[in-house]
Amino acid sequence: MTLSKEAVLEQANSACKNTLMETLNIEVVDFGDDFLIAKMPVNSRVHQPDGVLHGGATAALAESVGSFASHIFVDTEKFFIRGLEITANHLKSVKEGFVYAKATFLHKGRTTQLLDIRVTDDVDNLISICRLSTISLPKNK
Repeated sequence: MTLSKEAVLEQANSACKNTLMETLNIEVVDFGDDFLIAKMPVNSRVHQPDGVLHGGATAALAESVGSFASHIFVDTEKFFIRGLEITANHLKSVKEGFVYAKATFLHKGRTTQLLDIRVTDDVDNLISICRLSTISLPKNK
């Protein structure tokens, strides 16, 4: 039985309970064969002291969506995913609304994955460009 897209999104978001993703109100909103999209509200909880989106919150969003994308494309019975390295170039400030992170694969290997993550605002302005490398490690049985 194949689950509907809505059921998969519900499962993905329920897996985020009691995690950093829940703390930052990050929600997975769409996915396809080679991408995953999540959104995060921009409000005082993720602001720097001067009232704009904190780069660390943006990096947390990017790593969350990228790691989750890697996770859903591996056999989780045999492997788990860990982030290796993340870079972020912040290009524009945001004070309110939502930011959306779209993770797409640049490389989807058996052991390592490289993702391009573009963070945009409500009107599709590019806010940050991030790169995340992840590794698939075997589970000990």
